[in-house]
Amino acid sequence: METFTRFLYEFLSQFFSGIYTIFKGIWDGISQIFSIGTYQKILENYKDDLSMPEWILVVLAIGIIVILIGLVIFLIYLLLRKYLRFRKAAIEQDELLEEVANLNGKIASLMKEKDEILAMKVSQLGLKPGESAEIETNATETEADDGNTGIRFAKLNTIDEEYQNYKIKNYGNTFTLPELCETFRNFAASKLKLYYSIDMMRLFISALASTKLVILQGISGTGKTSLAYAWGKFLKHDSCVASVQPSWRDRTELFGYFNEFTKKFNETDVLKEMYMAGYTDDIYTVILDEMNISRVEYYFAEMLSILEMPNKDEWVIELVPNSWKSDPKNIIGGKLKIPANMWYIGTINNDDSTFMVTDKVYDRAMPIDINDKGKAFTPIDTEAMDINYTYLDNLFSTAMQENQISQDTLDKIEKMDDYVIKHFRIAFGNRIVSHMKKFVPVFVACGGDEVAGVDYFIAKKILRKFEQLNISYIRDELDPYIEFLDSTFGKDKMKECKEYLLRLKKLT
Repeated sequence: METFTRFLYEFLSQFFSGIYTIFKGIWDGISQIFSIGTYQKILENYKDDLSMPEWILVVLAIGIIVILIGLVIFLIYLLLRKYLRFRKAAIEQDELLEEVANLNGKIASLMKEKDEILAMKVSQLGLKPGESAEIETNATETEADDGNTGIRFAKLNTIDEEYQNYKIKNYGNTFTLPELCETFRNFAASKLKLYYSIDMMRLFISALASTKLVILQGISGTGKTSLAYAWGKFLKHDSCVASVQPSWRDRTELFGYFNEFTKKFNETDVLKEMYMAGYTDDIYTVILDEMNISRVEYYFAEMLSILEMPNKDEWVIELVPNSWKSDPKNIIGGKLKIPANMWYIGTINNDDSTFMVTDKVYDRAMPIDINDKGKAFTPIDTEAMDINYTYLDNLFSTAMQENQISQDTLDKIEKMDDYVIKHFRIAFGNRIVSHMKKFVPVFVACGGDEVAGVDYFIAKKILRKFEQLNISYIRDELDPYIEFLDSTFGKDKMKECKEYLLRLKKLT
């Protein structure tokens, strides 16, 4: 045991003496840098031997050293300031989450108190807690007031009354996709003074064809929300704006919830718009304004899964677990079918107040960057249009069949996929390839170029994943990748991808 004790002493002494030497070395270095007396002694030793030009150089050298020390101190100050700001933001976020948790606790407490009150009412009626749910439901319906006895979906029931004799209208549309892009562009400019390029119109229409969730992203003031707003005006159905709040934690913020105390369903404007869309063949739009101010997966996760199902008959969401006789006509068994003629357009800003949008969301959506203000032009005065969803959907389907991505381009994409896997460990995935085969053909049908469509899609859906990597680690791979794009697609092609890679390179 004595031998082990000596070994442990020498072993730990070696370790801790090393740590001591590190801190002592740092302290000695700082002391040496700021040792004014030593600098004075050096000057004393050389002052009699220095000529006038050399004295000028001495002053210059001292000035440079002082500036360097000042820059180091300033850099340390900036780093500390940035850390403290980041720490403050993290603390504020934790406090917000804690406050939300406290509110949830208070809600649970109120629900418990409500249940106790209801139990007292049951006791006063002479019923037993174990009696059938049917008796309890009848009692609740009897107590309902305001003339809405037993009605829990008041707004949706009103829509049933309004559309009782409604017949789907055929607007006799005859436009083509290029005409749609040009008409929408002229309408936005002539009626709303919103100016967008024709390429932006092609991207927007192609995005609508490829997915039900479109994300408009970019700096503030470039017209992200305005584009979705203009689309609603153009279709004669104002877009339903859902302003996302930081407190949104689940799907009830989007659709509403059943209040057990009042026995009524708190219907949101989004739910009302959805229900109305189910009656018609028109096109409807929901704007998720600043959608990443809360985590998108919290409140939109179920919709992401539903909208990905290939069979639209399976697009069903459960609102309530049971059925009442007074429920709206199109809510069957407590479930509502999600209308196919409705799109969801989210706008996002990437700043300190928002959450990062995850791959799960991006892979199922089509992002469009709007970073430039549109240039004003003289438009043709254009009125809003009535458009049948079935007609537009048929245009999309026809475009996908007639403008399929050429085999040559598909071979180049596969070659690029292999390159990205080998050098960056990122794969496209079947979902993204399937999405591309919808987006690109419609982009071509709208008047765009096939490779330009592939270029934009890859830049926004695939290369975006590079931001998750260590940029410094892949920096040396970026130039060879640009050369690969030039040799595979041509030097004047894949401009979006190359611009993105060059911006990424500047960040290192």
